Amino acid sequence: MQITVVGTGYVGLVTGTCFADSGNHVRCVDIDAEKIDALNRGEIPIYEPGLSELVLRNAKAGRLQFSTDLATGVKQSEIIYLAVGTPQHDDGSADLQYLFQAVTDLAPHLPPAAIVVTKSTVPVGTCAEITALLKKLTGRECDVASNPEFLKEGAAINDFMFPDRVVVGVARCEVGEVLRQLYAPFLRTDKPFLVMSPESSELTKYVANSLLATKISFINEMANVCGNMGADINDVRRGIGHDRRIGFSFLFPGVGYGGSCFPKDVRAMMRMAEKHGVEPRMLKAVDDINTFQKTILLKNLESHFQGDLAGASISIWGLAFKPRTDDVREAPALVLIDALLERGAVIRVHDPVAMANVEQKYGDRLTYASTPEDALDHAQALVIVTEWGEFRHPDLAQMRRRMAIPVVFDGRNLYEPEQMCNAGFTYYSIGRPPVKPE
Repeated sequence: MQITVVGTGYVGLVTGTCFADSGNHVRCVDIDAEKIDALNRGEIPIYEPGLSELVLRNAKAGRLQFSTDLATGVKQSEIIYLAVGTPQHDDGSADLQYLFQAVTDLAPHLPPAAIVVTKSTVPVGTCAEITALLKKLTGRECDVASNPEFLKEGAAINDFMFPDRVVVGVARCEVGEVLRQLYAPFLRTDKPFLVMSPESSELTKYVANSLLATKISFINEMANVCGNMGADINDVRRGIGHDRRIGFSFLFPGVGYGGSCFPKDVRAMMRMAEKHGVEPRMLKAVDDINTFQKTILLKNLESHFQGDLAGASISIWGLAFKPRTDDVREAPALVLIDALLERGAVIRVHDPVAMANVEQKYGDRLTYASTPEDALDHAQALVIVTEWGEFRHPDLAQMRRRMAIPVVFDGRNLYEPEQMCNAGFTYYSIGRPPVKPE
């Protein structure tokens, strides 16, 4: 099929590349000429494992192109995917100005039989609004469908190639059949292709992310309860997770969720519910708990340093909101860094891939270490915020030698308290009693 993807951000680039890899001819279009030039040079603007190799292979084969020429792309396409950003307004609702601008720009060039598909996360009713706008601009009925993405940063290629399910929302069953053919190569293991109304499809993405965020906030609140009662949240988690009705997925205590999806989608879902007369009590609690959880490490640091962090040398491991990505949007590490700088702490940081993005924000207010070990020099405390694999089995003896004071605040429960205590560390974690060497 001939496909145009409008927007070369995270979702658009992964979507276009994976469709090209299944034999389609894909043109990814963006108004950012610098980004397009970089992509044509083989430079990938985001870190996502496996994406660079896939882009280069399909570009070399001629199946994947990058352009600023929207008109040509749309004229030649059977399907036009909209993957532009829908950022958050101050009130939490989704800002759709870029989406509707893209629709306005493509309308004069839209072939009569082409299908416009929203891949961006959009509020319920957006497909209907796009349909009305296209009718106004073209003078005819146009097919508009919803096809939400369920990609995890750090595992997006695998998620696209081997989806749990594909959800599409269509007004005509014939449109659903076209999209079924498009997705057929990814559904050979009989994973479901779910056809529903556009409104149900649009809501599915928000409900899915809201439920996953709820699980995270729930286990974090339970961890805080455990921490105040002398219980161990890891034991409690194992005790509930083996119940088949509950399971273990997303029940890992930590310092809160971040990124471009969960915070934005929970708040957008809240605004949609309120707009339609429903009080989103649970979602408000989920958001409030997550905001609080991002302050847990600071509270523990302030308690340990007796409220005086001025001049304290603090090392931070992990800056991205999760491992296997360079995304620092709404990252818990940035909340901690802001608070520590405000209190006069001296901060050394390390992250395997996200340091460039953090340096753009903080400049020389932080010291950037090229290795985890180099970040430890003269540190009076190490704070672990992101659970990168390379942090899981450190040389504890070397850590202790390089640190001024062997204190670890583990926001991801990477280590066993007894192990850290025996190695001579004072060790704080989430939802478990702190330990100190004799």
